[in-house]
Amino acid sequence: MALVVMKFGGSSVANRERIQNVAGIICSSAREGNEVVAVVSAQGDTTDELIAKAGEISLKPSKREMDMLLATGEQASAALVAMAVDALGVRSVALTGWQAGFNTNATHGSARIKHLDTERLRAELDRNNVVIVAGFQGVDPAEDITTLGRGGSDTSAVALAAALKAEVCKIYTDVDGVYTADPRKIKKARKLEEISFDEMLEMSQLGAQVLLSRSVELAKKYNVQVEVLSSLTGNPGTIVKEAVNVEGMLIRGVTKDTSFVSISVISVPDRTGIAYKLFSVLGSKGISVDVILQSVERDETRDISFTIAESELERALALLQEHKDSIGFRELTVDKDVAKVSIIGSGMISNAGVASRMFGALSDAGISIRMITTSEIQISVIVDRKEVDRAVEAVHDEFIK
Repeated sequence: MALVVMKFGGSSVANRERIQNVAGIICSSAREGNEVVAVVSAQGDTTDELIAKAGEISLKPSKREMDMLLATGEQASAALVAMAVDALGVRSVALTGWQAGFNTNATHGSARIKHLDTERLRAELDRNNVVIVAGFQGVDPAEDITTLGRGGSDTSAVALAAALKAEVCKIYTDVDGVYTADPRKIKKARKLEEISFDEMLEMSQLGAQVLLSRSVELAKKYNVQVEVLSSLTGNPGTIVKEAVNVEGMLIRGVTKDTSFVSISVISVPDRTGIAYKLFSVLGSKGISVDVILQSVERDETRDISFTIAESELERALALLQEHKDSIGFRELTVDKDVAKVSIIGSGMISNAGVASRMFGALSDAGISIRMITTSEIQISVIVDRKEVDRAVEAVHDEFIK
């Protein structure tokens, strides 16, 4: 008998028919003799609807009260799925995040799991109950409800799989696995049978929306094997695990990201320590910088361009203007018409010519590259946002045959 953790996203529990379908999947596994813990997200667009309701009441609601509100979406799903499982003749119990033992820090809206107490979960499994857990939530030291951030149910599921030493964590979504590119945009995209934790982490951080990056980090840390599959087709999915054979396919995926902007700091003094001062101002307030480009020296000054999340733009500009005199720049410019295209593959660094092939494919498509960044398993380029889909297709055609 194996212990299996399943996670069902919002689209998988969006309505009565889909809840009944999820209940069937859970019951089938339980009847095979498995112990089953299922983590569920809020139904469909429930979270967005709750956020809109809060906006009707307050222009700036407190983060604590928002967590109180948003946690109800997953609780409703858990109760409904438990009812559906019971209706099929399998005993089940629905638990909130805190009943399931999720203890977090007090950072409302993006809490981190500090400890997972599995005593209640183990007791319910020992009673031969299927356990349905409300994802995305926990409780802080003051016993206030917290949420783990958007997509946090993935993190809940992987954390439970690690704590319970589950054989596998199955992440059910509306796609049937991890693809080499977004199959809705790239018709030639291929489903991967398996992918390494490192590759999946890069793809998640670079724009792929299949798995939340925090969940992949947890899976890698505790070596939790994850399978991404569809709740609607019943087909085998993609296995995410420690290491995979990359001999047959060097590039595992092509991603895009349009969630950031580029800031250029014009005429920065060309002297030691200025770049440190510039980026420490942003870093001290938790603003992460991604790609950085520095121009050649002219008239004892340089321009420094970098990318940040678009959601951080106003805060970053205010901080830089506040420290304009100490940094010594002349002006700031912002470019929102940018996007990132990335290729990911574990064997990339040991294979010559990968970058030149990527750049050649973009050149042949008439797409200009603005900035470049690389690591051991990824190469990313910044291009015009309006060209991003063409860029992904051109690069995908070059590498994925």
